[in-house]
Amino acid sequence: MGQTGQDPAGHDPAGPGPLALVGSGEYLPVMTDVERLLISGRPPRYVQLPTAAAPEGERSLRYWLDLGAAQAERLGVEQVPVLVRDRDEADSPELADRIAGAGLIYLSGGSPTYLAQTLRGTRVWDAIYAAWRAGAALAGCSAGAMALTSWVPSIRALHRPADPGLGVLPHLRVIPHFDAMLGRIPDLLTRAVLHPGPGTTVLGIDEETAIVDLTGSGHTWQVHGRQQAWVLADGPRRGHPAGTTLATP
Repeated sequence: MGQTGQDPAGHDPAGPGPLALVGSGEYLPVMTDVERLLISGRPPRYVQLPTAAAPEGERSLRYWLDLGAAQAERLGVEQVPVLVRDRDEADSPELADRIAGAGLIYLSGGSPTYLAQTLRGTRVWDAIYAAWRAGAALAGCSAGAMALTSWVPSIRALHRPADPGLGVLPHLRVIPHFDAMLGRIPDLLTRAVLHPGPGTTVLGIDEETAIVDLTGSGHTWQVHGRQQAWVLADGPRRGHPAGTTLATP
């Protein structure tokens, strides 16, 4: 089963939890206030999935989990690591059960394509989606932010078609690390703004910057952090600094 616009378990949800898309900085002190905002008033269970880093090996997974543990300690909440390395583990009932009771679920950085392909249509993803629909906050940073949309381009294979993603925010295309990405992979912006489709908004999110929608609708975002979020189109870019609101129709 995959995300289809309703709770995969067939429940009638009370309402979705907050959403956050982050350019970079997950689990670091610069993002503590954002993560505190997301989990505030929710169960103190901070579920962390480093799946996007799995292709980099166990040392990288441990790095993310160590950062996550330090952030959970700063927030005074329980770290709940959900170590999903591949699709077999993503279909594990035991790992899916660890999502239950989450206050905040966070998809951290690495490969957006690998993250989307690994989670899409699995028990773990269905559990994440159901928890968000029931009120848990859901955040993605870098690869995690891209994977929550329906457009996940390959970063390395430039001519490979984009992956469909996890589909929580089908009306968005996201470029994280925007201030740095233009110098590293300038073609990514070209691909993002090329034929996005009617009703699709293309966003750039700078490093150490987040956009947060506390309503969970995915349409009204508050900008947080050190830099800006950008609405991108064929015309001039529109920057939104911290403290401003960004609308995505």
